[in-house]
Amino acid sequence: VQPVESGGGTVQAGDSLTLSCLASGRTFSDSTIAWFRQAPGKAREFVAAISRSGAVTLYADSLKGRFSISRDRAKDTVYLQMNSLNPEDTGVYSCARASGEDDYYSESTYDYWGQGTQVTVSS
Repeated sequence: VQPVESGGGTVQAGDSLTLSCLASGRTFSDSTIAWFRQAPGKAREFVAAISRSGAVTLYADSLKGRFSISRDRAKDTVYLQMNSLNPEDTGVYSCARASGEDDYYSESTYDYWGQGTQVTVSS
């Protein structure tokens, strides 16, 4: 049981990109889902999270206003809309399921992880 990310690619600075996380089954539909990213040579960092219903969202402070997370429960899919991309946004973007309600900003809260999708932003 593993979510599957898609939508990554190579874009120019200033472009937009939407990532998808297909997470089928009750394991995921009843849980908060988050996006994390990992840049080359850096630790993985929290990007955004969305509650089971989609009514509550969380964002990394540095990404508020540029990134938007949403959820289509009918399609078992969580989206990450990324606007005004810059080279610092380059990395592998992964989605994951929260196993608890402790700290949604911490990767230790999440158990099922996807393989990730590569996003490369050229200047």
